[in-house]
Amino acid sequence: MQEPLLGAEGPDYDTFPESPAPSPSPGERTRVGARQHKRVFLATFAAVLGNFSFGYALVYTSPVIPALEYSLDPNLSLTKTQASWFGSVFTLGAAAGGLSAMVLNDLLGRKLSLMFSAVPSVAGYALMASARGLWMLLLGRLLTGFAGGLTAACIPVYVSEIATPDIRGALGATPQLMAVFGSLSLYALGLLLPWRWLAVAGEGPVVIMTLLLSFMPNSPRFLLSRGRDEEALRALAWLRGANADIRLEFQQIQDNVQRQSSRMSWAEARDPHMYRPVAIAVAMRFLQQLTGITPILVYLQPIFNSTAVLLPPQDDAAIVGAVRLLSVMIAALAMDLAGRKALLFVSGYAMGWGPITWLLMSEILPLQARGVASGLCVLVSWLTAFALTKSFLLVVNAFGLQVPFFFFAAICLVNLVFTGCCVPETKGRSLEQIESFFRTGRRSFLR
Repeated sequence: MQEPLLGAEGPDYDTFPESPAPSPSPGERTRVGARQHKRVFLATFAAVLGNFSFGYALVYTSPVIPALEYSLDPNLSLTKTQASWFGSVFTLGAAAGGLSAMVLNDLLGRKLSLMFSAVPSVAGYALMASARGLWMLLLGRLLTGFAGGLTAACIPVYVSEIATPDIRGALGATPQLMAVFGSLSLYALGLLLPWRWLAVAGEGPVVIMTLLLSFMPNSPRFLLSRGRDEEALRALAWLRGANADIRLEFQQIQDNVQRQSSRMSWAEARDPHMYRPVAIAVAMRFLQQLTGITPILVYLQPIFNSTAVLLPPQDDAAIVGAVRLLSVMIAALAMDLAGRKALLFVSGYAMGWGPITWLLMSEILPLQARGVASGLCVLVSWLTAFALTKSFLLVVNAFGLQVPFFFFAAICLVNLVFTGCCVPETKGRSLEQIESFFRTGRRSFLR
């Protein structure tokens, strides 16, 4: 039974306004919010360590390809074609990881799927660290790519499902933030360590992620979808803190899960409230990759090698990583203030289409299809990335560096039109409100 509204305070009214309490200062609100959400922050940090490893593994080839092209070991010396495979096979593994997430996300849950990703990740780094031939390098890249694709599908869903609406935007940017930080760490370590030790160093964050996640709860929404109501209640109570009143939130989540307790049928998949958000999320991931971010990052140091820059290419790569990290940090602070669409319109990749695409994917996908649809998004994303990454060096060698960059610029213009026509604003709304918007078409839910 619902609580009576008498005496209740809401955002637009106060039943007893005659003696208002003094407003807390911004500093006090920040401290209270930090205490209230500290366990959500901890669980998010444990999860997004997977994105750190993903960003690290993605750009591993940037300093390694130049080193292997001039290797004295004939078994490891790379030709241009072999270098293109070494750079691009990671994305094939990521596509396979996204495909597996379509099953594992709903079978094992978000948390256990993340922990499982540590197995191929550690094995892949070990293969590259001990490589004696090209096949070991390629298999290592394929395995770390598989782990990256799996985490890329699971982490945004896990974070969005444990966060409250007031911090979901900021936390939704943390997967991209940690991926960028992982890339920057690789660039920085590339200035100090030989390529084999770079692979050894990549295993550390994976092990820490697994240890931390073993102490974190699973997503309450996932637990409810599996009929584990008491465990879901305990998980939500742990995440919100001992003094939080979680009854209304738990009831809302429970009602939403019960409405979508059955598996999605083909008939339901043809319903606009199902296919519209899935189509938007898939299109955003497709267009995100067409901006060229993956081949640019994978071949960043070779790109600088072919230009007349003043600094050494490895220093330029580290600077790019630092600028990306700063941009994502700004996006994390701004997206709950300015909104998602505003940043997509006015900012570059690292402040807009990088972090916000991941966040929107996790926000707009319906719960009934969230596990499968998030895997589909990652699958489409990384198949697109493979096509671009495999062909990038070949196109540059044949036509010059300017041709792919003109193509990437044209795609950015397409993205602006798509944002204006198709992308909803989700700032400050619960996942249940966002689903109601797609179900009913009432825009008042998103205002």
